[in-house]
Amino acid sequence: MHVAEGILTARGGMTSHAAVVARGMGKCCVAGCSAALIDEERKTLTFGQTVLKEGDWITLNGSTGEVIVGQVPMVEAQVSGDLGTLLSWADEIRALGIRTNADTPHDAQTAVDFGAEGIGLCRTEHMFFEGDRISAVRHMIFAKDQAGREAALAKLLPYQKGDFKGIFKAMEGKPVTVRLLDPPLHEFVPQDAEIIRKLAADMGLAVEELKARIESLEEINPMLGHRGVRLGVTYPEIYAMQARAIFEAAAELTKEGVKVFPEVMIPLVGTVQELKMMKEICVEVAEEVMKEFGVEFQYLVGTMVEIPRACVVADEIASEAEFFSFGTNDLTQMTFGFSRDDAGTFLPEYVEKGILEKDPFQSLDQVGVGSLVQMGVEKGRSTRQNLKIGVCGEHGGDPASIDFFHRVGLDYVSCSPFRVPIARLAAAQANIRNPR
Repeated sequence: MHVAEGILTARGGMTSHAAVVARGMGKCCVAGCSAALIDEERKTLTFGQTVLKEGDWITLNGSTGEVIVGQVPMVEAQVSGDLGTLLSWADEIRALGIRTNADTPHDAQTAVDFGAEGIGLCRTEHMFFEGDRISAVRHMIFAKDQAGREAALAKLLPYQKGDFKGIFKAMEGKPVTVRLLDPPLHEFVPQDAEIIRKLAADMGLAVEELKARIESLEEINPMLGHRGVRLGVTYPEIYAMQARAIFEAAAELTKEGVKVFPEVMIPLVGTVQELKMMKEICVEVAEEVMKEFGVEFQYLVGTMVEIPRACVVADEIASEAEFFSFGTNDLTQMTFGFSRDDAGTFLPEYVEKGILEKDPFQSLDQVGVGSLVQMGVEKGRSTRQNLKIGVCGEHGGDPASIDFFHRVGLDYVSCSPFRVPIARLAAAQANIRNPR
């Protein structure tokens, strides 16, 4: 996806992972185009009677979902003229803060240019695929003991620190919420026979032994499996390395006179005990780093609220969490029991037949999922009155959802860089309708 100019998929939908990641990168994506027949062997893409071959041009319109044969002239998106004036008025009126979901300095700068006031979601796992990093990640996954994992993680530390320094610099003076590793480990393991053979040789393992380990990581339902905070509980050294990379980047920039406000977010928390355990690791590392570098900086440790249970016990979780960020993609998925990567095959029919008013992955289900969000806000603040609360799911860029988040008292919404202007306008309209 990093090297692609645009993304076209035959499966999925507007909130499938392909669409979400592409949106965060600022790349055009048309997901779930079921009319597209892809033949990998012949390297053809067929629409009815139209057969396209490797090297043929197509143009994608991510707003309409159109796939156009041929090359269409493009212009760079920018906020200027009358639109710039309108959005400056909106900024004077809105009560909600507007942040962005960004994983690279380039995306962060794009969002700032569009008016973002911070980063509400920086996904660290996307950083693991760059260059030689994936090799170190795989060495960490297949290490036989903690010492082996820590040796591999030590190689990753400077890469992660460099990434964070770039992002913190781009967002100087603005808060940056960094989510620690979230996806299951099987997403990082090789499938190609030649890569498996080379990795086995590098690690001194038999090819069959490595294949067996790869198979052992497979899960029947990985989205409900060994991921998020559960990885931190099993392998605390992973989160300790990431925390050190964040805090060393903050310390080095503080020494350079750059203002940084890191917020460490623990994903997929369902119990206060999980968060307490991970927070202790983060605080210990932060204290060590500040002592080593002889500097002090402010930081927060909080959680991503994306499991229904977390909303129900939000008062307990807020005893440890210094902020909440609602991950409404997964919260919607788990509340409905819909897979966001597969629901595109039947959800349009649900909307067409009136079972659902809108696709709940595009616009928040305010009655069901929204009630959980409201419960989380009220319970969380009953324990910690000044609890900072935002949303970093894709609903953070949807006007109807933004209106709801304003009404239930969130502090900010976070969305993809190119949705920031829409969020600024929608937040102002929400405050006009229901002034705070």
